[in-house]
This record gives sequence, structure tokens and C-alpha cells, in this order.
Amino acid sequence: MTKEYLTWHKSRRSEAGSACVEVAPSTHGTIGVRDSKNTTGPVLDFAPRTWAAFLNTLRSPRHGE
Repeated sequence: MTKEYLTWHKSRRSEAGSACVEVAPSTHGTIGVRDSKNTTGPVLDFAPRTWAAFLNTLRSPRHGE
């Protein structure tokens, strides 16, 4: 089964930089992440709960320690 991804987004903080990732929801309810320099390359696919846990970790005050 091929997954299709909706609109891909790159962080506004990345500006014109090329070392970025893009994120998009899939038609199957998962979250896709890909390299913005290789848009036809592989996509990492995450369950919504896993993606939310990852983002919460990045946002936590202890992440930078």
C-alpha cells in the first residue's frame, strides 16, 4: 500500500537554508518526515503519538542540557 502525503511544510525558522526537513500528514493518519534537499528520497513515517512525543521532547526545557 502506497502512502500519499498531503502538503509538505518546512519550518519558517529554516529561512533559505537547505539543511532542513519537511513534514506532512499522510492520507493514512501518520506523519511523514523527509529531507528538503531530496524530496524524492525516503520518507520516515511516524505514528501521531510518537511524533507528538518527539516534539514534546524538543520543546522541553531539559532538551538543551
